[in-house]
Amino acid sequence: MTSGLHHVTAITRKGQANVDFYVGFLGLRLVKRTAGFEDAQQLHLFYGDGGASPGSLVTFLSWEDGSLGRVGHGAPSEISFSIAPDAIGFWLTRALQYNVKLSGPTQEFGEPVLRLTDPDGIIVKLVGVEETSPWIWWAGGGIAEADAIRKLRGATILSEKPEATADFLTRHMGLALGPKEGNIQRLVSDAQDIVDVRDAGGFWTAAPGTGTIDHIAFRAPDRAQVEAVHSTLEAENSGEMNVHDRHYFYSLYVREPSGTLIELAADGPGFAIDEPVESLGTKLFIPAHFKVDHDDLRVMLPQFGLPGEERITYRDLSFVHRIHMPDEPDGSTLVLLHGSGGSETDLLPLGRKVAPNAVLIGVRGRATEEGIARFFRRLSMMTFDQKDILSEAEAFAAFAEDIGPAYGVDPARTAFIGYSNGANMLGALMQLHPGVVQKVVLLRPMNVLEERPVVDLSGTQVLSVSAAQDLYASYAAELENRLIAAKADVTSRQIESGHALERADEESIRNWLNEKGF
Repeated sequence: MTSGLHHVTAITRKGQANVDFYVGFLGLRLVKRTAGFEDAQQLHLFYGDGGASPGSLVTFLSWEDGSLGRVGHGAPSEISFSIAPDAIGFWLTRALQYNVKLSGPTQEFGEPVLRLTDPDGIIVKLVGVEETSPWIWWAGGGIAEADAIRKLRGATILSEKPEATADFLTRHMGLALGPKEGNIQRLVSDAQDIVDVRDAGGFWTAAPGTGTIDHIAFRAPDRAQVEAVHSTLEAENSGEMNVHDRHYFYSLYVREPSGTLIELAADGPGFAIDEPVESLGTKLFIPAHFKVDHDDLRVMLPQFGLPGEERITYRDLSFVHRIHMPDEPDGSTLVLLHGSGGSETDLLPLGRKVAPNAVLIGVRGRATEEGIARFFRRLSMMTFDQKDILSEAEAFAAFAEDIGPAYGVDPARTAFIGYSNGANMLGALMQLHPGVVQKVVLLRPMNVLEERPVVDLSGTQVLSVSAAQDLYASYAAELENRLIAAKADVTSRQIESGHALERADEESIRNWLNEKGF
């Protein structure tokens, strides 16, 4: 059995900061960028040595602005990389220069260790190791070969059943018992990779989320070995398991007795199966099993820049938002507000179809109802929290005014598109804060304000699109009449559809924007 670690996978909250740390600071190579194999709206980044060698890889699922996780037993708590012992001083100086949080150096199991903290709070250890298995230096990382990270050294698992965890890993993942220090039992592979099992009895349990390590993957030479281990585990009734063809490797997933997710991954076929080694990590791949429009998925995934490339510098504004830059921006901007239960990415594909060269800004509502995002709370299906509408409309008005100076957005070339709950927010916003938005598309709208403010919306252009088979279609007229009475230029259209968005919506928006000179 091929020995040692294949990769370690963690979860990041901000893809750009993650790239800046692992590529820009640590000097690893970005060897692959894909949509998630389980969730195509998740960016998955893979870093490794110059050849994307198994055993050098650390991967991150990007949960942009996702909830924080919690480190605890039943999950890994640290990642470690091997470096030359003499390189500890280089990395200590570099961490101080880059203002990276650190502790040490110290000695662990007779080895010098420098602990760093990545932007998500994950502990990354650099461990001085005299000899390692072969690795491929990445000259593009900007770190001299003598100082560069060589490969994964290992990981730490927090376990409330340390003996059972160690027994599982030694029997099934090719590890052997090594030395023990205090409450840490070290397990060692033939390739000298290590897993430290730390007794965490009495500690709290782990919770998944950003800033946590999701799983540890061990190496198998081929698919046959993965399947053989799968059969052995099934015979032992080792709990729920899954096997998946991840395109770049075939994998088995199982949880060890304390709950940590363990993967066994075949070495092949590797990352060069769909792009040459020379250009690894330069193209975004969408797994073939997702049958939806791959161009739509690409728009929904976060953009980032490698060191030296252009990147979006996000500002800390009052609403979580996602920006998508077109290849050839024309100076226009679409601000997109989702419906109930949506997210800041939902309308990005629509925005790209109706305005291919516009900067897109998707916004996430701040109110929640039974765990789903909304732009304001409702008290029943047709009763809305008026105080919440007032406060959230005021906050969104400030956000709309802030995006100009924050991102160089031209108000005269900006349109706002809202769907369902997002459209209702824009309808209320126009009545409560006239002039803040002046070019607006309302998809499946209704009026949600109980009072009728007296406002002048002269110069405000509105497209309202209702749907004949939508249960809420009849409610659009009240909002449209209010806006017309306030002197807004309102175009009202009804399409043959239900509440869901259709291609007819895209055509209506595109034609209207063209008519208005957008």
